Amino acid sequence: MIQFEKFKLDNGLTVLFHKDATSPMAVVNTLYDVGARDENPEQTGFAHLFEHLMFGGSVNIPDFDAPLQRAGGQSNAFTSNDITNYYDVLPKENLETALWLESDRMVSLAFTDKSLEVQRNVVIEEFKQRYLNQPYGDVWLQLRPLAYKVHPYRWATIGKEISHIENATMEDVRSFFSRFYSPSNAILTIAGNFESAYVQDKVNKWYGDISSVTKPFRNLPMEPVQTEYRELSIERSVPAHAFYYAFKMGARSESAYYATDLLSDILGRGKSSVLYKSLVSEKQLTTEISCYITGSIDNGLLIISGKLKDTSTFEEVDTVLWETLEQLKINGVSENTLAKVRNKWETGKTFSDMGLLPRAMNLSFMELLGDANLVNTEHQEYEKVTTTQIQSLLPALFTKTNCSCLKVIAKKS
Repeated sequence: MIQFEKFKLDNGLTVLFHKDATSPMAVVNTLYDVGARDENPEQTGFAHLFEHLMFGGSVNIPDFDAPLQRAGGQSNAFTSNDITNYYDVLPKENLETALWLESDRMVSLAFTDKSLEVQRNVVIEEFKQRYLNQPYGDVWLQLRPLAYKVHPYRWATIGKEISHIENATMEDVRSFFSRFYSPSNAILTIAGNFESAYVQDKVNKWYGDISSVTKPFRNLPMEPVQTEYRELSIERSVPAHAFYYAFKMGARSESAYYATDLLSDILGRGKSSVLYKSLVSEKQLTTEISCYITGSIDNGLLIISGKLKDTSTFEEVDTVLWETLEQLKINGVSENTLAKVRNKWETGKTFSDMGLLPRAMNLSFMELLGDANLVNTEHQEYEKVTTTQIQSLLPALFTKTNCSCLKVIAKKS
């Protein structure tokens, strides 16, 4: 059980406090309710660009990391299609250093031509290195627009194309910041060995006078039900042919999410999984196989991916894959198999909860979903999943009209 307290400032900032009397460290985690899905389709990559800009210094503090490092701390951040998350870890005696730095850049980020140019170049280089010049690097740049036609999940966090970042103006940047970076659009989680009154006092000291801004209204287009099988083949300089089957699944808030999550483990987690036995062990068509879900807040994807052996063809893999999924529809999942993957999930959750930082991040994310206490009750949703529920998902989930398939063909040397 992760104990926590929650309070809210007048300016709309939601604050969670988790006390851990055993840790000499403190965590300050700031989750902003903005991700790639909130971007203009003609100006993608902005949420990720801002992740970098937030470390470019403020009006008052030219170097964000220097004071934190002098206080014995470190910081980092990540952006997804749904959120942008910043975190600081430092000795608990220096908690105020992190609160000072985070509150300062929330209200007075420095908008300079130099900072924009530096971070723009960093992001462009990342785009090239991680997505364009990396084997299989552009898979999500190709797969997302294949699977999504309307919803903004159709582009990756890095953005659709480099030109969107190259053409970002100072006015564009200021507008994005003023809309999304405000107390009402943030969840601040503090974890460490403190008393509640102390935390409330320090949060009010550093954040209380930040002006209130109305939380932006999100009205995203809903992805229509897919009615046709989609397939795209691309040729790349990669070590082996690869495939990515993307199946539409429910949103994070739906009860079917938990059943689909466990189903993905049944299909592709470990050597005892259904697809590993079929495609790797028995038919020996692929060198590897995996199945996972994107975990998206809105309707996400269940992905089956793998790499072919040199002697295999896409047609052979496709035939066996669909035959395996059809057999699963007929035979269902055993109680023993379901219990096994549920136990693995619980073990992973237990290990995750051992870390102070994961606890703080999970509290923030669950609060975004509607209730921070989901960190303590979510396991009940996984326990409710039955073999009958999983089998009821299979017909609609694993039908060809619900599938988008990307094939990466290895160029011949």
